[in-house]
Parts: sequence; structure tokens; C-alpha cells
Amino acid sequence: MCGSFCTLKNSVNSLKELRSDGHNITPIMSEIVFKSDTRFYACEDLKKEVTEICQNKIIDSVVTAEPIGPKKLFDVLVVCPCTGNTLAKIANGITDTSVTMAVKAHLRNKKPVVLAIATNDALAASAKNIGLLLNTKNIYFVPFAQDDPANKNNSLISDFNLLKETIDCALDGRQIQPILKK
Repeated sequence: MCGSFCTLKNSVNSLKELRSDGHNITPIMSEIVFKSDTRFYACEDLKKEVTEICQNKIIDSVVTAEPIGPKKLFDVLVVCPCTGNTLAKIANGITDTSVTMAVKAHLRNKKPVVLAIATNDALAASAKNIGLLLNTKNIYFVPFAQDDPANKNNSLISDFNLLKETIDCALDGRQIQPILKK
């Protein structure tokens, strides 16, 4: 989970759905999400809810994320929500947060990473990073669309309802289609 604070509730709902389907989930939170109270969530409430859903301890630092690769901990890694900042770091190999280290560590095993983007600058500064990652092996995107074209014309958000299907496709080595929603 990254700091697209307004979409954290969508992410929590996705966790509930995946968990109810029997998936074992280890939550990973960026340091900013782990420490920040926002108008959408008090961080302690978010951490408690996520821990209760997942029944696993939250990975919340570069140090605790690093073993993901060497220990081959996961079949798939999902970044939901994935901010423009995190997109840029993943696209450019920067591993200075728990989430970016988790992605780097997981990719070393040539396993799928699913990105559920939610960023106000997707069709501006982040567009080049989306383009790079669309062409990166083992990176898959949850289908996305403009969420408010009239007021936020550069903003994109993934359709969180398609997360499970995207994960299934990614585990089969396929990008769910269509990736661009109307």
C-alpha cells in the first residue's frame, strides 16, 4: 500500500475480497502510509484493520522487505494503490522504501508484480514511467481509466474490482485486457 490516501479504502476492500477467497496475504505498507494520519484513515486504525484482515504482520521497512527475494516468499506481489512516486521509483530502479524494495526483491525471482495505479499525474509526469513499466517483463497493470477527466484531467485510477482477475492473469504470465477502461 502506498500513499494514494483517498484510495486506501478500495485497497482494504480488495484485501477483504482476496482474503475471503482464501489467499494468504502479507501486507506491505510504505513508510508514509504506516506513519501518517490522514483525513481518510488514522494510521493506527488502518494498520489494525489490515492486520486483522490479513492475519500477518505488516512489512513496513526496507530491512523487513529485503528477505522477500532471497526467501522467495510470494507467488505474486501487488502494489495497491501504486502512486506516481512509487511508479517512478520502480521504473528507475530506486529502492528506498519498503514497497520498492519488496518489488525489487520479488522481481529477482522472475515472478509477477501487479500494479494498481492511482495517481493525479498519470497522464503528465508519470506517463513515461507507466510506458516504461508496460514494457517491463513481469510487471502487470490492473486496468485503469481517468477518474475525473473534467476536474483532474491527468489523473488515472485502477479498477480495483479487477484486481483478482488481474492477479490470476499475471500468474499465468498474461496482461489482463483491455488495460485501458472507458
